[in-house]
Parts: sequence; structure tokens; C-alpha cells
Amino acid sequence: MSWISLVAVFFLIWWLMLFISLPFGLRTQDDDGNVILGTTSSAPHGPHMLRAVIRTTLLSIAVFAIYYVVTRVLGYSIDDIPRMRPDFY
Repeated sequence: MSWISLVAVFFLIWWLMLFISLPFGLRTQDDDGNVILGTTSSAPHGPHMLRAVIRTTLLSIAVFAIYYVVTRVLGYSIDDIPRMRPDFY
């Protein structure tokens, strides 16, 4: 796997972590009791995107590190998944 594919995998993990972690810590205008006229009460009150990007990047680094250890250090791949299941017979 080249460094370009590693960057692509990191970007995919980052994008997924963004949409997974985006709702956490989000407060609506209705929660704060400060609904601005002309907006819906479920609209975010101060989205704080910088904190969301930092949180997403830190989560992505952790998930990518796990991915890297499993694939590079331990040597597992997609082909090894069927052999990881328990054998009950």
C-alpha cells in the first residue's frame, strides 16, 4: 500500500468520523431558549465548527492508528475476515 492510498484511507475515515461526531455537543436554539426570529427552533446555536474539526481529526487519528496496526503490523487483510470467525463444528 503506497502513501497515497494511506492518505485516501485516512480521508475516508476522517469523513466518516465527521458525520458520526458532528451531532455530539450540538445545542439547538430551543435548548438555549434563544430562538432567533425567522429560523426554526431546531437550528444550531453557534455550531462551533473548529471544535468539531479538531474532535473529528483526533478520532480519525485514533481509528487510523488501529487500522494501521491491524493491517501493517499484524498483517491482516480483507481476505482474513472469513478465517476470524469461530469454528463451531
